[in-house]
Amino acid sequence: MERVLTVGLDGSPESLAAAHWAADEAERRGLTLRLLHAWPLLAPEPTRIPSEMDQNYWAKRLVHHAQAELQARHPGLIVVGNLVADDAQDALLNAASESEMLVLGSRGLAPVESYFLGDISMIVVGRAERPVVLVRARGQAEGLSAPERDAPGEVVVAVKPHGPVDELLEFAFTTAAARDLRLHAVHGRSVPLHAYAPWGVDHTVTQEIVEEAQKHLRQALRPWCEKFPSVVVADTVRLDSPARAIAGAAEGAELLVVGRRKHHPNLGSRLGPVAQAAVHHARCPVAVVPHD
Repeated sequence: MERVLTVGLDGSPESLAAAHWAADEAERRGLTLRLLHAWPLLAPEPTRIPSEMDQNYWAKRLVHHAQAELQARHPGLIVVGNLVADDAQDALLNAASESEMLVLGSRGLAPVESYFLGDISMIVVGRAERPVVLVRARGQAEGLSAPERDAPGEVVVAVKPHGPVDELLEFAFTTAAARDLRLHAVHGRSVPLHAYAPWGVDHTVTQEIVEEAQKHLRQALRPWCEKFPSVVVADTVRLDSPARAIAGAAEGAELLVVGRRKHHPNLGSRLGPVAQAAVHHARCPVAVVPHD
């Protein structure tokens, strides 16, 4: 079966930024890039009809222009267009199940004006069977692309050492290796009540907490460091809420990787507080990786 990376296109600056990020990632991973545009009102493909009478003209134009631009920048990459006469949410979820990852544009906390963004993208992120990467437009991300930074970026991954981390770390290490970036594993932990004393925080207690957490974090990372020996790895334990710890660590990152638990279809979809904070506040692309 052909290995595919799918990006959702709707013509917005965010979806075009997502397409460029996806093309770069697909080329590095040796994947086929699929450009998906979904709209329930797409007409059945006519055999012969002038373009001015073709109801799908603008949808075709959107995909073809993006395909030509990406192919020009990545001549060795296989790029295919895909027009789907279906609801965007359903089309994206189906595409995600068939892809190595799904890439979508994101506006973070900005007003929702695009069909692929807002509620639809959040539902897809919460229900997709495979990782979903959200990418902001260049202006929204404040130009944090690698060629424009003074220092090389890194892949930041939020790790809960005692939780299920294999899917999360596999994605983070694979991406860091493909992009030749450092991987920075971050664990945030709020200061427990017993660490407080009448004069403030008991630093002896907090030091013990940090050392214990760091030991478990390094144990979780060890097998992946052995599997990806070329990846330089750093680890950090921050005594702060996990959401704030990850948001702070992601400043200047090239990618932030967070996890979410898979949910039974009948129980709906939701993101945990760390993933919610990452999706809404991080300025770099955010990968949300489902795990058991």
